[in-house]
Amino acid sequence: MAVIKAKAIVGKKAPDFTLQAMGGREVSLSQFAGHKVVLFFYPKDLTPACTQQSCDFRDAYAEFGKHNTVVIGISNDPAERHERFAAKYELPFELLADTEHRVCELYGVWQLKKLYGREYMGLVRSTFLIDEKGKLVQEWRNLRVKGHVQEVLNAAIGKSDK
Repeated sequence: MAVIKAKAIVGKKAPDFTLQAMGGREVSLSQFAGHKVVLFFYPKDLTPACTQQSCDFRDAYAEFGKHNTVVIGISNDPAERHERFAAKYELPFELLADTEHRVCELYGVWQLKKLYGREYMGLVRSTFLIDEKGKLVQEWRNLRVKGHVQEVLNAAIGKSDK
């Protein structure tokens, strides 16, 4: 799978990538040119916060679609696990498998984490909004799930939160 080595920087072209999707297909960011894209990176399928976040995106999916916005979830879980997760919660968007965390590194979400005094590398929950021309226009890093999807939707439709 090809990955462009440019880093994600707000105001610059978002790094393109190709990852495995459910059903064994490959999906590239570039195939969504002409659409806004929400990339949400989440740590693990079938865990409480990740399930809530994914279900919140599911519940707002039609509204994103009305505003020419595609939603894509990315985690380090394999595509087979994504399939179980998507089926269980009726998730209508693509879930992509970044098992080698290459795309996570491009977007700066593969970081040192600490839990109960233990340090390890892991995926930090983050979301990126890319415009129709492929430019990264907004990012939310190390975010809280509650209210996040509405904030992303507001940004996608150009509505201020203030």
